Amino acid sequence: MKLTRLAATFAATMIAAGPTLAETLHFPSLSYRTGPFAAGGIPFADGYSDYLTLINERDGGIGGVPIRQTECETAYNTERGVECYQSIRGDNPLVLQPLSTGITYQLIPRTMEDGIPMHTMGYGRTSAVNGEVFNWTFNYPANYWDGASVIINYLLSENDGSLEGKKIALLYHNSAYGREPIPTLTNLAERHGYELLTIGVDSPGQEQGSQWLQIRRERPDYVVMWGWGVMNPTAIQEAANIRFPMENFIGVWWSGSQQDVRPVGAGAHGYKALAMHGTGTDYPIYEDMQRYVIDTGKYAGTGDEVGTVLYSRGMYAAMLAVEAAKKAQEIHGVAAITPAMMRDGMANLEITEELMAELGLPNFGPAFSVACENHGGSGEAMIQQWDANAGEWNLITDWIAPDREMIMEMAMEDSLAFAAENNMTPACMN
Repeated sequence: MKLTRLAATFAATMIAAGPTLAETLHFPSLSYRTGPFAAGGIPFADGYSDYLTLINERDGGIGGVPIRQTECETAYNTERGVECYQSIRGDNPLVLQPLSTGITYQLIPRTMEDGIPMHTMGYGRTSAVNGEVFNWTFNYPANYWDGASVIINYLLSENDGSLEGKKIALLYHNSAYGREPIPTLTNLAERHGYELLTIGVDSPGQEQGSQWLQIRRERPDYVVMWGWGVMNPTAIQEAANIRFPMENFIGVWWSGSQQDVRPVGAGAHGYKALAMHGTGTDYPIYEDMQRYVIDTGKYAGTGDEVGTVLYSRGMYAAMLAVEAAKKAQEIHGVAAITPAMMRDGMANLEITEELMAELGLPNFGPAFSVACENHGGSGEAMIQQWDANAGEWNLITDWIAPDREMIMEMAMEDSLAFAAENNMTPACMN
């Protein structure tokens, strides 16, 4: 059977050695190192794995308990993602990181039933920010609706506080992921008086000729991109071909990595994207990463993605997972925590500037705290811009806050509809 073969493959990729399974903390990775979206999946998986390896090699695990890593290949395919979940759900997984909005939507009811926490950092179902309904799903430090609002707030600051009469095109991956920002951008269009054009691109996104003909004909003032994988460099190349001003082309944080701009060469110069964290190796933690992981040959993959945007994002996700596990151990007074205990740690997580500095990541991400009413963190993001001459991303703003009041109203409406459809009574978990 297909699932049996997948489970066997999964078991063969386990990275554990030494302690028995009962003596470890299991952090699975639902990765995609193959398929049309592998260019984005590989560096994230590498960063996630390398940080967990660092915690094992330098600290001896979390609270004295070693970390056990496993990896299951989804190829960014929803069916395979569900199969991966089925293969690990009984193996005490502390937190799931699906790295796919489609997989996330399928796993939300399953993880609720099984009592397994899920972290969808900057992706997934936005209304999971309401912890009274989505007790087991967390999307801190920011979600899609936050990102859309931050982009509009940035454009407002660039236009003396008014977008009246402007035309903004949303070029989106024609999937649940790509359609997520449409409600937010539509509401904000009514508020700020800009015209919104929505232009879908079918997966994987290599064919965009007609979309850019439309953009050339409509002549929008700005293009906002919600892309992933090969769609991103294709779009940036098309924009360069029609000489669209790159400084007016802004991607979500999943459209702002080295993989998106390097293939376009000098044509990508000036392109902008959201940033939910810092990037590069100019952080103290990389001294330890070099000593304990890279120099010892224990890094994941080929080791050539270290410090890139998506490697940094995977490392960031792992850091937040480790800190939540520490919080769970503190709350429950035990080192060998369960998935339910891990959920408590995530629900009470607090990331301060002081903590990030202690971890060797000063000013890397926003300070935030999690509560039942807000599983989504602060929602803040920065704007970064690509310098093709230097081959690097430069942050050009400080943290920009979204319109959280509007977003929480939208999230409340959507989450309560989900609760009604599933005969749930919203309530905080103790």
